[in-house]
Amino acid sequence: MGSPNGRLRARSRLGKYRIEALLGEGGFACVYRAFDTIEGLPVALRVPSEHPLSQRAEEDFLKEIRLVAKLEHPHILPVRNADRIDGRLVVATPLAKETLADRLSRRLAWTTSLAWGEQLLDALAFAHESRVLHLDVKPENVLLFDDGRIRLGDFGLARITYRTIAASGSGTLGHMAPEQAMGRPSPRSDVFSAGLILWRMFTGVYPSWPFEWPLKGHAKLERRYPPEMVRLLRKALHVKQRQRYADAGEMAARYRAVIPKVKAWRAGGVR
Repeated sequence: MGSPNGRLRARSRLGKYRIEALLGEGGFACVYRAFDTIEGLPVALRVPSEHPLSQRAEEDFLKEIRLVAKLEHPHILPVRNADRIDGRLVVATPLAKETLADRLSRRLAWTTSLAWGEQLLDALAFAHESRVLHLDVKPENVLLFDDGRIRLGDFGLARITYRTIAASGSGTLGHMAPEQAMGRPSPRSDVFSAGLILWRMFTGVYPSWPFEWPLKGHAKLERRYPPEMVRLLRKALHVKQRQRYADAGEMAARYRAVIPKVKAWRAGGVR
């Protein structure tokens, strides 16, 4: 069933799942494209690389599974099934078409960017309302589906409370807020990371440290979007977290208010 490096082989079986291909590998788990031979559906199968798991690793994985199972939202990747198969903890989720990271290598229409931005902020707003911080918001964790929907996945670094966070600067460099890198995350840290994704979708480039205004791509943003959107992103990407939106709910509300202005701006012949 397994290979010498611990990965599962294509065409091998894990319970009712037939492994088809390795989709990705992180520090903790591998994600496979697999086929549910009972339900007749393709799935993404997340399997910890370590086998057997240490007690600490198993506790962390179970915590993530239970956390995501409670976050029922159209734009948060749901758990289809979680089970222990052949001694391995296995989580099955819907199979996405690709990640946003993959999609960003191709031209993206402004209407698509606008819609995906709203969906991403809605997902984060729901998580924050549920007192959950994601702490690893990046294009690789934004999954795209054939129906035009995006879903936010990988809550492996999530924290369940705002008041007692004991973080160690975990996250992905280049996608996290300055205070998160120093181990002091807050809802505003997710706001910053979401702002980076929106900036990339709208301008085609990523701003980088030290995030001094005007950020890289600013001229292109001003040509393509109205001043209200420029101000929204400037606030979301402020280096000082107290100057940002308090949480994703506040940012999402402002974003929805700006959408009609963007459409009017584009309808006026702006290119």
